[in-house]
Amino acid sequence: MPFPPRLRTPAGTDAVPGGRRIPEVDVLRGFALLGILLVNAQAMAGPRLDPAGGPAASRADEVAAWLLTMLVSGKFYLLFAFLFGYCLTRQRLSAERAGAPFAPRHLRRLCCLFALGTVHGAVLFRGDILVTYAVLSLVLYAARDIALRTAVRTAAGLVAVVAAFLLTWGLCTVAVAAPPDPRHAAAATRAAAAAYQGEPAAVVLANLRSLRDTLGWNVLYGADVLAACLLGVAAGRRRLLAGTGRHRAPMVRTVACALPLGLAGGVLTAICRNGPLDARWYDVGSAVGVLTAPALTAAYACGLLLLLGARPGRRVAGVLAAAGRLSLTHYLTQSLVMALVFTGHGLGWYGRHGTVAVLAGALLLYAAQLSAGPWLLRRARYGPAEWLLRAATLARRP
Repeated sequence: MPFPPRLRTPAGTDAVPGGRRIPEVDVLRGFALLGILLVNAQAMAGPRLDPAGGPAASRADEVAAWLLTMLVSGKFYLLFAFLFGYCLTRQRLSAERAGAPFAPRHLRRLCCLFALGTVHGAVLFRGDILVTYAVLSLVLYAARDIALRTAVRTAAGLVAVVAAFLLTWGLCTVAVAAPPDPRHAAAATRAAAAAYQGEPAAVVLANLRSLRDTLGWNVLYGADVLAACLLGVAAGRRRLLAGTGRHRAPMVRTVACALPLGLAGGVLTAICRNGPLDARWYDVGSAVGVLTAPALTAAYACGLLLLLGARPGRRVAGVLAAAGRLSLTHYLTQSLVMALVFTGHGLGWYGRHGTVAVLAGALLLYAAQLSAGPWLLRRARYGPAEWLLRAATLARRP
């Protein structure tokens, strides 16, 4: 099931020892952009509000939000994190081929990611992940020579700890806390809408407050991200994505076993988060999601590679691979467009549209990015953000 030769582009950070990129890595990264966009778009758009400032979700919006939680939320950031860890091993090989020390390159790269993430999180989107990647890069560098079995066991232990904490916290909340007052939730939603529909300075302040208030949870979920990164490091050292045709049978078994488990976990997560249970069950649903989302993520990744490895899917693979090569540029562009639409940086449409309309707009944006990717790469080797990150990594003009 080899990918077509035309996808094997010049050397880059995802290069195999022969100096060529791994197209499967780019394909998966381009696919992950879709899931990230769908989740982030709903977060930036906010819940739809009626003229009085209260929730106004239609039945279609409720179903769309339920499906989003079941099939998308919590799945695609794991795929990105896995690929982030995988590419760390490729970057180390690239430094060795160039005869350059890896540590300075790695430090410059994570500093650039941290700077980009800080600006991105403060100005555009409070759900930034780049700062988390930058911080975890230090951990991954320390664990760069970790034994493969130890990496897998550590990842499993981190997932178990995060899930156990969320489950304990959630069950204590259910047992102790009173049922939530809808008026309090409506007041918080109106306050958020007022901030994000206001002046750009109000948007930045709201983002900073959100980053401060969610710092503890970000640290907790950072352990889940680290688990996926460690699995990526283990897979990268085994070069599992460098020619997935030889792994067809294991991938088929992964889809057959992981898909039912992941879907079942997604249903339970959606029941706890989106109803009919009240908001006290949210963290219980999150615990189920942490335990079962990796299964659905693995099923998605293996299923996609199986489908696109066949002849009819090769053209789609080329488009996804182009998007994957521009993933950082696309990720930041998504946030910029959504900030211009939903916040006071532009139209200020926060709370104006329901889930269906927001997801439809996100799909249009993703389609535009897929169309723009091959066009841009015919004219430049890197996207703007990729060029900047590579320049910082190499300490010279790419």
